[in-house]
Amino acid sequence: MNKSELIDAIASGAKLTKADAGRALDATIESIHKALKKGDRIGLVGFGSFAVAKRAARIGRNPQTGKEIKIAAKKVVKFKAGSELAGSVNKGK
Repeated sequence: MNKSELIDAIASGAKLTKADAGRALDATIESIHKALKKGDRIGLVGFGSFAVAKRAARIGRNPQTGKEIKIAAKKVVKFKAGSELAGSVNKGK
């Protein structure tokens, strides 16, 4: 599902126009960006949580040459699925 398909699904599910659904999705994504940039954790009960984690610097290997390279430390976004989301995905098995 891409962004426009998600907007269509939101519009039909919430009985909104596509323009309103698009603005709501954009505002939600922007709010998540701002919160994560500040280092906040975002928890959506039943869906999951987003958090920022620090990844330490490490030594990697260039797969083409086999030479060791230094990989810098950085922050990464982690997502952990909630129990309802994980359960609904696994019910299809």
